[in-house]
Amino acid sequence: MSVPFPDTASDDGTEARLLAEAAPGDNAPALSVSQLSAAIKRTVEDGFARVRVRGELSGTKRAASGHFYAALKDDNALIDMVMWKGQAGRLAFRPEDGIEVIATGKLTTYPGRSKYQLVVDTLEVAGEGALMLLFEKLKARLGAEGLFDRERKYDRLPYLPRTIGVVTSPTGAVIRDILHRLADRCPTHVIVWPVLVQGDGAAVQVANAIRGFDAIAPGGPVPRPDLVIVARGGGSIEDLWAFNEEVVVRAIADCRIPTISAVGHETDVTLADYAADVRAPTPTAAAEMAVPVRAELQAQLATWNGRIIGAANRHQALANERLTALARHLPKRDALYAPQRQRLDDAGDRLDRSQRHRLAVVSERLVTRGAALRPALLARRWDRDRALLEGLGRLLGSLDPRALLSRGYAMVRDTGGAIVTTAAKAQDAGHLRLQFADGDVPVQVTGSDGVPPPPTPRPVRKAPPAEPKRGQGELF
Repeated sequence: MSVPFPDTASDDGTEARLLAEAAPGDNAPALSVSQLSAAIKRTVEDGFARVRVRGELSGTKRAASGHFYAALKDDNALIDMVMWKGQAGRLAFRPEDGIEVIATGKLTTYPGRSKYQLVVDTLEVAGEGALMLLFEKLKARLGAEGLFDRERKYDRLPYLPRTIGVVTSPTGAVIRDILHRLADRCPTHVIVWPVLVQGDGAAVQVANAIRGFDAIAPGGPVPRPDLVIVARGGGSIEDLWAFNEEVVVRAIADCRIPTISAVGHETDVTLADYAADVRAPTPTAAAEMAVPVRAELQAQLATWNGRIIGAANRHQALANERLTALARHLPKRDALYAPQRQRLDDAGDRLDRSQRHRLAVVSERLVTRGAALRPALLARRWDRDRALLEGLGRLLGSLDPRALLSRGYAMVRDTGGAIVTTAAKAQDAGHLRLQFADGDVPVQVTGSDGVPPPPTPRPVRKAPPAEPKRGQGELF
């Protein structure tokens, strides 16, 4: 009997014991567990180096390391599978239990558990029908949460947005079509957030871009968009699957800025279309929905301007007609002025008569007064007043003290200029000035013993009471 696994060396370098040593009578070599596991591993990998397996996912789990573990099953069998982090990160869809897939990879064994498993390189949904089933399943679950409800959406888009945010690939034809269409219709400010629209990480980038636009503060250095367009060109359901991911749907549903979904062609439908406020059949149609045609807008404004001018002219014409009608009922100017003119004439006549009468009275009074002014009476009055004036002059000359000084008298004054009239005042003053007709002479008063009296102390002048302090606002 031939030995199926002729390798007699174990992994640790020890030779395998002969079966005859353990069981007398049988000379077949005994293999260690490691030898047998290694031989099985080589046989399985050599026989199934490249396989494609179709089955239903079960027990899906993504480890913290990023590796993806699951099991493929059908009605009668089950096989474990593993997808390493590098390949798992490039999946175009999110694996879930119950999805029928086609896994491509190699079959190997896991000696630590005596199990065989499939190491998957690529994983794809088994047919468009399976993807649509997954699509409907995710649509039903998110719809049950109310993410597609009409109440969550804006009733209308902004009529003339100043800034439009576009989430799409910066190198594709989509962004060129949108910019070209916007320039043709009504040029506006556009901010492009570049993202991947297919493949590994595309869904996360699209969701982050939508949330990034929503997080821009109004009035900041970067203008906040008034409208957001999420756009991608056409493709298969696998190509558009990033816009069916839950993270993208939730980002669109939570966005506080009105959003247009323009993913794929007119027949392509994604969950992003259900979550957006408006679905556009193509990216070009999204640009047409975003802004009006400037020429049409200018024509509409011109029409409204003409209507405003016409309404103003009609209103003015109607007002003129009403004013003319009212003017017909007003009395004539001559009829209004006639009574006032008559009253003015009457007042003028009365004034003239009054002035003539007053002039006559004054003239009569002047004649009467003038008759009393005779020359003899005026001369007598003049002589009387002249004699009175001469008498007053003589009296004034007799009372002039300087006339007495010329006759040998003197006027005594103190140093302050006051007239001294008594001897006591002269003794108190001490120093005097004698005024004669031709000048003053200073003199000093002495006592009975010939010694001048001590000077009379001058009265001490008291300081005036201090004025009360006034406030800052007083002027006096």
